[in-house]
Amino acid sequence: MPDGVLWLPLLLVLFLVLLAEFVNGWTDSPNAIATVVSTRVLSPSHAVVMAAVLNIVGALITGTAVAATIGKGIVRPEVIDLPVVAAAMLAIVVWSTTAWYYGIPTSESHALIAGLAGAGLAAAGPSVLLWEGWQKILLGLGFSTVLGFSLSLILMTAIYWLFHRVRRAAVRGVFSRLQILSAAFMAFSHGSNDGQKFMGVFALALLLGGATTVFAIPIWVILIVGGVMGLGTAVGGWRIIRTMGFKLTKLEPANGFAAESAAGLSILLASAFGIPLSTTHTINIAIMGVGSTRRFSAVRWGVAGNIVTAWILTFPVCAVLGYVFAWLLKLIFG
Repeated sequence: MPDGVLWLPLLLVLFLVLLAEFVNGWTDSPNAIATVVSTRVLSPSHAVVMAAVLNIVGALITGTAVAATIGKGIVRPEVIDLPVVAAAMLAIVVWSTTAWYYGIPTSESHALIAGLAGAGLAAAGPSVLLWEGWQKILLGLGFSTVLGFSLSLILMTAIYWLFHRVRRAAVRGVFSRLQILSAAFMAFSHGSNDGQKFMGVFALALLLGGATTVFAIPIWVILIVGGVMGLGTAVGGWRIIRTMGFKLTKLEPANGFAAESAAGLSILLASAFGIPLSTTHTINIAIMGVGSTRRFSAVRWGVAGNIVTAWILTFPVCAVLGYVFAWLLKLIFG
């Protein structure tokens, strides 16, 4: 263990990182299982256990490229300190808890990136931002929007074409089984991307606090952060599941299979390139895509509008909150 570790500040910041990940669990992780619960293919308890386990597996075996992008590619690690990380985590907790209260899915990915950027700007000015990492963020928006919608639209259209002469009960029986696989794939891909983000912040805090001398993400960090995310999903995920799975559009197992498969593939492709994207954004766009294949009005666009508004507001709100919290912490602790 290196000398000069700032134990008390470090432990406080690590607690805030885990608190933010817990909030992520009840606001973002339910995205991976919302459709399989709403179609009643799996019970909420079974779906939560599956999501928690496969989130950890996804993060364990798909590398740490996304975590590295978050931990050292958004803001310059050499010019920030622990209060910057603390401010970003506080911004996430405040914004995401407020949105969760109203059952609105928010993107913790966008909240994390914006919070770090806002807090970093308060500490070191515009030079703190790293353009290479922000290019990946912009690519992530394209992956989640274009791929999520188009793949779900194509896949759902293909399913309608292939099964249009098959009895509805038979189709439901087939896709009830297939949706278990697609939900597992979605949970795995969620871990490969979203599960890594707070692991990257945790590792960044260890580096800034002096507990490590190089940026690295050991297995114990993956297990702790992933476990906390799973616990958060079990405690508070139902509000988000209800909004996505029941209010956005009516879902049958075939719809859930198409949405989860399209979203999971989009997320896994992004993870392979170290591109952080919003799993909330991706699965919601995919659900809108499958809903649109029946008819445009099948999607409850008022609910969709509330979700999109929350996405749009997340960047500026969390950036401002991160900036304010960083300024306050700097004022209090010097």
